[in-house]
Amino acid sequence: MKRALEKREIPRIGAAVTFLGFGALEIGRDWGLGDGRERQKPDDRQAEKVLHAVLDAGINLIDTASAYHRSEERIVKFLSSRRHEFILATKCGEHSKEPDTYYDFSYRAVKESIDRSLKQLQTDVIDIMQIHFGPDPERVIDEGETLAAMKDAQREGKIRYLGASIDGELATRLIESGEFDVMQMGYNLLDQTNEKNIALCREKGIGVFIRSGLAAGLLSARVLPHLNEQFKHKKKVLALLELVGGNGDQLTALALQFLYRNPGISSILVGSKRPERIGQNIALLQQEISDHLLEKALEIVND
Repeated sequence: MKRALEKREIPRIGAAVTFLGFGALEIGRDWGLGDGRERQKPDDRQAEKVLHAVLDAGINLIDTASAYHRSEERIVKFLSSRRHEFILATKCGEHSKEPDTYYDFSYRAVKESIDRSLKQLQTDVIDIMQIHFGPDPERVIDEGETLAAMKDAQREGKIRYLGASIDGELATRLIESGEFDVMQMGYNLLDQTNEKNIALCREKGIGVFIRSGLAAGLLSARVLPHLNEQFKHKKKVLALLELVGGNGDQLTALALQFLYRNPGISSILVGSKRPERIGQNIALLQQEISDHLLEKALEIVND
């Protein structure tokens, strides 16, 4: 069994997701390291190839958001005949106003956003709806309108399970609230802040989706053209690259193996603008990384 396609059970939803999931941000919205063409979302034809490559590979989780501009639209446009093959997770609270986004966490805005996503995705029910927190998440939690809107939509049969995309102490608060079935958190070799939250989710049977598992490209070959620029964690990235002989793909393999070895992680959300990259990530995750190499990497990042 390929590690990427290993299915990890989420007790609270009674379903299993492939360890490698697909984050659909890059197929709908300009994103990524660098500027200009490097950040541009693919055209329709390329987005279609990417989405079919995801399902053809056996990946069964696609994560999107209404704020990802054309992402939801493209998922239904190209995968409507294959809807039974994947679990669909989307988000509310951050809204698309292309080329920008805006935040509105009021009950009315969130209910309308959920209905828009249902219409956009041409489906009667969304598997997982997550709160897409913005600059003041504590206020959103305290006011409770967003969660109330989601729970009402759930009672109406529009949503199956509830999730939230958040980190740190506020993530801990939501995990302990018992209201959420899935938590989406940032976690990677360079930033292990949410390690205790991941363990707490495992205790409670809550699913964990990892975003930024490759640190927005810093733990991949995409960082290589930018090594003369200034960026966060640069010293550690350079040291990790030296550890793997300057090979960007080996850096990715190392980063993916670090995540794979955490049993509390249900799925890591990795995006791509290129269909061939899906297969490459699966192959990189399959590579054997020695305990010694991983220990050396952890010494570098935890120094």
